[in-house]
Amino acid sequence: MFTTEFLITSLIVVLIPGTGVVFTVSTGLAHGRRASLFASLGCTLGIVPHLLATVLGLAAVMHTSAMAFQLLKYAGVAYLLYLAVATWRDRSAFAVQPMQANGNALGLVVKAFLLNILNPKLTIFFLAFLPQFVQPGAHSPVLQLVGLSGAFMAMTFGVFLLYGLLAHAFRKSVIESPRVQAWLRRSFAAAFAGLGTQLAMSER
Repeated sequence: MFTTEFLITSLIVVLIPGTGVVFTVSTGLAHGRRASLFASLGCTLGIVPHLLATVLGLAAVMHTSAMAFQLLKYAGVAYLLYLAVATWRDRSAFAVQPMQANGNALGLVVKAFLLNILNPKLTIFFLAFLPQFVQPGAHSPVLQLVGLSGAFMAMTFGVFLLYGLLAHAFRKSVIESPRVQAWLRRSFAAAFAGLGTQLAMSER
């Protein structure tokens, strides 16, 4: 079940920069290691509904229902554009101060969770991706899908956390340069806007 092909393909998919990676990196730069942990956790939890939809067969409904797909897609577009505007307008400087309030941690998890749950392309992706690695004639295909989903989630969390920790490693040089801060903020805002536009133009 956990073939080399599955593990390599999953790793490549997770490594490709997307909304979750952009959010985790920006969080690691702005708030540090602990914050990147919560961002990674939220992004990972955000793919759970998509994986459940695949395992339970609900993804087939999403694939055939244009209305359901469009509604979720434009909710995701609106959220990405909101993040782009909020990031662009944020003029506060990155500061080295550890997170202490539980509310901030929960807010980061929720933000990251919404990023992934509002992307209908993930449901379609998992519908096409996971079944390929279920062994033919398996006694319990559902259990295999659950196992594959768990492995993919673990890989997602690990890779995203690594992205966040790498961002934290470069944090000092970023904090010491207002020019770099401004450039990064504009880059993150543009990335969120670009990903939102890409999602808006996507078809099933």
